[in-house]
Amino acid sequence: MATLFDHYTAADDFAAGTWVGRAWLPGGAGGPAVVAIDSDGVFDISASVATVSALFELQDPVGFLRGLRRGARLGSVEALLRNSDAATRDTGVPWLLAPIDCQAIKAAGVTFAASMVERVVEEQAKGDPGAADAIRSALAAEIGVDLGSVKPGSEVAAQLKVALVARGFWSQYLEVGIGPDAEVFTKAQPLSAVGFGADIGVHPASTWNNPEPEIVLLVSSRGRIVGATLGNDVNLRDVEGRSALLLSKAKDNNGSTSIGPFVRLFDEHFSLDDIRQTDVALRVEGTDGFVLDGLSSMSRISRDPSDIVGQTVSAHHQYPDGFCLFLGTMFAPTQERAGGGGGFTHKPDDIVVIRSRHLGALVNRVRPTDQVPPWTFGMRALIANLAARGLSEVAVTPKLEA
Repeated sequence: MATLFDHYTAADDFAAGTWVGRAWLPGGAGGPAVVAIDSDGVFDISASVATVSALFELQDPVGFLRGLRRGARLGSVEALLRNSDAATRDTGVPWLLAPIDCQAIKAAGVTFAASMVERVVEEQAKGDPGAADAIRSALAAEIGVDLGSVKPGSEVAAQLKVALVARGFWSQYLEVGIGPDAEVFTKAQPLSAVGFGADIGVHPASTWNNPEPEIVLLVSSRGRIVGATLGNDVNLRDVEGRSALLLSKAKDNNGSTSIGPFVRLFDEHFSLDDIRQTDVALRVEGTDGFVLDGLSSMSRISRDPSDIVGQTVSAHHQYPDGFCLFLGTMFAPTQERAGGGGGFTHKPDDIVVIRSRHLGALVNRVRPTDQVPPWTFGMRALIANLAARGLSEVAVTPKLEA
């Protein structure tokens, strides 16, 4: 069995980045540690800032990190990445966790035209992958326009809605895809996301499912976007296709949210404009020899990332611990794998690689949800663990966000 590190590649400009993450420290005094990452290795900084949520609330998190005296070196970046593979992990030495903790985990849906069409296909097929090809062709013929060129909430979008309603082809997915209001939902609970090397879960009852390679923004409680990472919004297409009201059953399962490997903070070398122009590559390799490659180009997103953030946090809706936000994907795999139409679906032990040139690679292995290690370390456990280790949220007291 190939190790997951064999599929890892660092960001093209890794040395120029400001990187943070989380690692598990083993032993009786162990627990989750906030870590700073650079070419010299991975360093425990939890004595200065005990949670990444607190770090992102600072007025200048980059300046804070650059001014810190580094804590213990936990090892090289390669060593921690290698030890994060769930299949070969040595629990006696540190490994990586998802690089977020107290933040709410939110996701935006139907933000790309390609995935918008596929959500309508799921809805029309009622969860039957065998009916997908015929519906996909009929829908393309009926719409007759490039949905990627339609600005959400515009007059053109409103006119298209009227035409599609008249033909009986309007859908709740088109409503959030080209209507004025974005779909933003809770993907998973705080602390439930898994990181690089962990198993990701697909419910064994699902026969039509896929990875969703996405950019994930990190946002403070004030709505300031502080950085970005990669994510896999694992999705059960057959479940969501039966009813959109089953979204939580399709999205929030054991190991179904993967984030990492590290957060790259916005600084003089990296900004939201880089995110707006980046490509997110996907590769799936199966033990059956199947290989799937795909690409999601952020330049083709229908809604600007800042607009989606603005629709998530406002005077009407707050997140006191900040949040991370999956931005959606244009990638909805239709490459046939199992026969019978409908395209791709996962099989156990698939290796999923999600990569961006500025963020590196997130690599995980697929397992049934009842075989993925259960989530047991929640908010009460975090509070108790930090208290037992004598850690406070920010030991050094720099200026918080105004």
